[in-house]
Amino acid sequence: MDAPLACARAVTKRFAAAGPPALDAVDIEIAPGRMTGLVGPDGAGKTTLIRLLTGLLVPDRGTVEVGGVPATAQDRSVIGYMPQRFGLYEDLSVIENLSLYADLRGLPPAERPENFRRLLGFTDLERFRTRLAGRLSGGMKQKLGLACALVRTPKLLLLDEPGVGVDPISRRELWKMVRDLAGEGIGVLWSTAYLDEAERCDTVFLLNGGRLLHAGPPAELTQRMDGRVFRVYAGGTGRREVLERALNLSEVSDGTIQGASLRLVTRTQGAAPTVDALQVPAGTRIAPTAPRFEDAFVDILGGGPPGTSTLAQRYRTIPQSGEPAIIASGLTRRFGDFTAASNISFSVGRGQIFGLLGPNGAGKSTTFKMLCGLLTPTSGNGQVAGFDLRSGRAECRQSLGYMAQKFSLYGDLSVRQNLNFYAGIYGLAGGVQREAIGRVVDIFHLQSYLDTNSGTMPLGFKQRLALACAVMHQPPVLFLDEPTSGVDPIVRREFWTHINGLVERGVTVLVTTHFMDEAEYCDRIGLIYRAEQIAAGTPDELKQAAAAQAGLKDPTLEDAFIALIEESDRKREAA
Repeated sequence: MDAPLACARAVTKRFAAAGPPALDAVDIEIAPGRMTGLVGPDGAGKTTLIRLLTGLLVPDRGTVEVGGVPATAQDRSVIGYMPQRFGLYEDLSVIENLSLYADLRGLPPAERPENFRRLLGFTDLERFRTRLAGRLSGGMKQKLGLACALVRTPKLLLLDEPGVGVDPISRRELWKMVRDLAGEGIGVLWSTAYLDEAERCDTVFLLNGGRLLHAGPPAELTQRMDGRVFRVYAGGTGRREVLERALNLSEVSDGTIQGASLRLVTRTQGAAPTVDALQVPAGTRIAPTAPRFEDAFVDILGGGPPGTSTLAQRYRTIPQSGEPAIIASGLTRRFGDFTAASNISFSVGRGQIFGLLGPNGAGKSTTFKMLCGLLTPTSGNGQVAGFDLRSGRAECRQSLGYMAQKFSLYGDLSVRQNLNFYAGIYGLAGGVQREAIGRVVDIFHLQSYLDTNSGTMPLGFKQRLALACAVMHQPPVLFLDEPTSGVDPIVRREFWTHINGLVERGVTVLVTTHFMDEAEYCDRIGLIYRAEQIAAGTPDELKQAAAAQAGLKDPTLEDAFIALIEESDRKREAA
């Protein structure tokens, strides 16, 4: 076997002398020509380890080597680094960003035309070479970031969560590009919050709290779960209540919704949950199913959260009626000659979850903003909680809670100041305001962060704060635009426990997500592509449609997402 291209030996790193270590005696090896996955929850130490490998940080103890020499002494042209946050210049074009990185990496001018041609072709960005980076979709931004990391072909490529906020099609394209690079002999470290990506790596290193919990092929970890994963064919009706009951059972360590079914993980092998324990009808089918890497990941971290939401327990019950809570009727929005959303129509019943899915730039967020009253439709109309978008915009806003795609709170204000500000926006004052703030601080465990600037908090707590601000006034409707983007599976499960609990209280939820396993929680889904709605139905109906169109056997929702978009492209080309 080839010698490792990079390695860390017994590496410890602290950022505060009295605080816990960000990394605690961690060992890792990255082999040439292989995909090495780095996974772990928020604050596990993934980014710290990557920055040590780039030579940007120095370990307190232990050694970090790249190519047999200390990382801090290695020629930087040997290393390609794509940071977690979009590190390019949004007011420069694609080609200007490439030129800037070529200057920074010392690429000789004579080599640039051929290198740029190769990279723009490799990432399919040639047609966007003059577009400003800030106007690219999320997937294209990540491809540009990858191109800049490769402006001089490195021996070691370090990618810090490159798939965050990227739709399934772009993630697959990005993965294939990087896998091809590994095939050329480049050593790749791929840090990820998407565990289906980790499952495809050659080797995985699992971090938690700065400690290394597992190192080896992902299948080794997954095999530990044999005989512990079961599918409950709940039939869709009442599946949220069944999941809550299941997760509160001592023998169940984790569980998720899969369309009309549940997927449950038990603490011991072969101990299938019973119909009596789940309180489901006699004859309900409960069958073993194949484990996934995500099952093993959650298990090694101690399992998921319990099934009962403390947020839902302390939320008011929303009165129900036969009228839809959200209506979109022919919503269209144009910016000059560009149509961002065209004739979008759907309705959402009270106490239901509706998911808007689609690739980056498809028009999901534009649709969201029209329904929130943040954008005026060019044509069409809508209603939220019975209020008309055009004549009752202020009432619409007061009837909903909105969690934006990117962290939209004030990073230079403390958590306490953000909570006070948003409470005022929603008309809460005096004792009512104090009670509301105290309630969400307790529910989302924000007490120790109250005087911390929100921009410096870990991502998981930023998302908790954003959701806390959205629900302080206990609205009947919630708009969640990629609420769990970038957070680890444990935090995602916590969020969905709250969402499911709120829906049981009568809250209506409109959500976008790039995690297809999350979309399984939706009662119905609308798939938007190129500004148009191309499909709608339950998760199981969309999977059945994809199976019929593409000849897929037992497709996942991600398979359905891709198949339906490819079918739309074929129809467009044939027209």
